[in-house]
Amino acid sequence: MTEAADRYQDYVNPLVERYASKDMRWLFSPQYKFQTWRRLWVALAEAEAEAGLDITPTQIAELRAHIEDINFEVAEAQEKKLRHDVMAHIHAYGEQCPSARGIIHLGATSAFVGDNTDLIQMRAGLHLVRTRLVNTMHALAQFAAQHRALVTMGYTHFQPAQLTTVGRRAVLWLQDLTFDLEDLEHNLDTLHFHGSKGATGTQASFLQLCNGDEEKVKYIDQRVAEIMGFARTLPVTGQTYPRKYDSRVVNVLAGIAQSAHKFSNDVRLLQSMGEIEEPFGANQVGSSTMAYKRNPMRSERMTALARHVICTSLNPALTAAEQWFERTLDDSANKRLSIPEAFLAVDAILILYREVARGLVVYPAIIARRVADYLPFLATENLMMEGVKAAGDRQTLHEKIRQHAMDTWHHMRVEGGTNDLLQRLHTDDTFASVREHIPDKPAPEAYIGRAVQQVDEFLAEVYHPIHERYQELLGITVETHV
Repeated sequence: MTEAADRYQDYVNPLVERYASKDMRWLFSPQYKFQTWRRLWVALAEAEAEAGLDITPTQIAELRAHIEDINFEVAEAQEKKLRHDVMAHIHAYGEQCPSARGIIHLGATSAFVGDNTDLIQMRAGLHLVRTRLVNTMHALAQFAAQHRALVTMGYTHFQPAQLTTVGRRAVLWLQDLTFDLEDLEHNLDTLHFHGSKGATGTQASFLQLCNGDEEKVKYIDQRVAEIMGFARTLPVTGQTYPRKYDSRVVNVLAGIAQSAHKFSNDVRLLQSMGEIEEPFGANQVGSSTMAYKRNPMRSERMTALARHVICTSLNPALTAAEQWFERTLDDSANKRLSIPEAFLAVDAILILYREVARGLVVYPAIIARRVADYLPFLATENLMMEGVKAAGDRQTLHEKIRQHAMDTWHHMRVEGGTNDLLQRLHTDDTFASVREHIPDKPAPEAYIGRAVQQVDEFLAEVYHPIHERYQELLGITVETHV
């Protein structure tokens, strides 16, 4: 079997093969992970040297020279023997840096590289998700502005309710993403470094290395954080940072998934009704048998991936709840799956979301036809208010409208007739005092309330500041693979 054919004999994660971007895959790649471990070991050596420990510039230079050329084969052989991934990579790094071998990982425990790297990856992942998110929001905002005044049927319980506009519905989708952006920004602002805390978080090993000098211990802890780009370290930890961090971060991702799920479901329903559809390629195939079909495959994929993220968010929550005292190891295997997959899936979701949002196709004629079908029903609420003003009894008017409406439904759905509700009310003496208020052809724009103004206000007051804040990120996009 050839090497090319052999790659098809193993399971591959579709998040990697089909859906997520190269940028997000890189953040959770072995190369990124283990070169970050080495960057941390270099930072620790630098901080310890600055604190007065016997570590030379030559040793640090040797470590720095081999940050990226990781001897993976040596590390893999060592891990098979030692059954310990951190020790395996310490040995592998030491082979490349013989003069610095004795000071690698000095005073640290496994969580020093493992946990700090996790935090670095999650922070970088959140930055990338934010880029995807603001570009998606930009596409939605443009769509909302373009269709701010296009009257459409609004639904409650997925039943015709009152009129709204296509742009205002888009603003509802956009508002969900603003909530997600707020949560993401809060997590970035409060994501602290684990630092150099030792076996149970007491920094006992570092205190020993520094001959009891607490200020040096605190200096090392803060200095490593600064070198790695963090302003603060957690004040107290066990051996690991609190797994609540993982749960908080993945909850942000799950929130984005919830918003995307809502949007994609709405698009799927609208496409079924023929009002709006996602972009459909010139050569795209909707069905292997029904050649005429235009399936909303991007929105369906968004729904599927969103469901995966929402379910995955339970893993970090349960892991946080299950931690014993200063740490236990039942988090490790779970984190290797749940954290990267949540990021990879949300990356894929937002790539799809932007692609759909900027390519939505609107069919005004079909929207207008549906509005016309139901507009007489909607006009009755205003008519009832006029009847009350003319000294009518609200409950009596409501009952009369209800009876005529039910007869109209029967006429439309059973007899195949048109909506003649207003004509029925016009001939009913109950409404004699307000006949002049019964329109022959109601104007849809009279029944949308402040929908257009709400779109304008939201875009100006809520979205525009976001647009200005993140203008430098706009245009940083990728396309879907398939």
